[in-house]
Amino acid sequence: MGRPYVFITRKLPDDIVAPLYDKYDVNMWPHEHLVVPRDVLLQEASRAEALITMLSDRIDEELLKKSPKLRVVANVAVGYDNIDVEAATKRGIIVCNTPDVLTETTADLTFALLLATARRLIEAAEFIKEGKWKSWSPLLLAGTDVHHKTIGIVGMGKIGQAVAHRAKGFHMRVLYYNRSRNMEAERTLGAMYCSFDELLEQADFVVCLAPLTNETYQLFNREAFMKMKRSAMFINAGRGAVVDEEALYDALINRHIAGAGLDVFAQEPIRSDHPLLQLPNVVALPHIGSATKETRYAMMQLCCRNVIAVLEGKKPYTPVQSQ
Repeated sequence: MGRPYVFITRKLPDDIVAPLYDKYDVNMWPHEHLVVPRDVLLQEASRAEALITMLSDRIDEELLKKSPKLRVVANVAVGYDNIDVEAATKRGIIVCNTPDVLTETTADLTFALLLATARRLIEAAEFIKEGKWKSWSPLLLAGTDVHHKTIGIVGMGKIGQAVAHRAKGFHMRVLYYNRSRNMEAERTLGAMYCSFDELLEQADFVVCLAPLTNETYQLFNREAFMKMKRSAMFINAGRGAVVDEEALYDALINRHIAGAGLDVFAQEPIRSDHPLLQLPNVVALPHIGSATKETRYAMMQLCCRNVIAVLEGKKPYTPVQSQ
């Protein structure tokens, strides 16, 4: 009987995947920056017992139906909205993600994005590089304070708690909205639970860390932005489709809100001519929430460990489905 076949949808470091090559027949898409074409993914999945995938790979009913040997899909991300988990579960396919290992790193980036947006750091950096700095002036590139303001966190999971912890270091008042109350965050961080509308009305910085679900799809719509303070800023490091981007654009150009910091978008990569990217009060990043070498290596290693566990008949370390 031949060794199990594993397909990896993006080029990963050789030292990370070496344990897989020792045990299995492994094929890896040879490009780090190019998405594997759909036809190639379908062909490879049709013979694979394990897939290591990225958020850009659509693991849907069509693919799963054509993958009779597939036993495990390990997603290099904490999110898994690119995978039809229900369809996988019906076929006995285990889906794994990479929670916990990216919590602190993503919280660092989220708070950095908040600071960059509030203090207009990207504008300022470009201003000096373009030779526009001619003299000091009292309100040159004046932003807004972060310390002692109110932060409203939508999605108080582990990353939300880590962001709240950073906010407390800036003496911020922490509000949160979640599908259920997080008593640990309230006890240890002094976070205050409130309704979504109350959060929008009170927060100086609205930070979205919510997963993408049927309930959260375009949660941030025209009505939501209209409820925010005109001085408020919107930060999204969760999922792009949680936001109605046309509504966000209108809110920004009409000054219903003061600015936005975005690490995620409805369509990724976002087009360089997208209207949001033309606004000076938008800080846009290319989905780098967990992008440190230490964290990305840990995510890849966890995926490999999950694949090995399942193929050896053991329990996976971080399954999405209840076991």
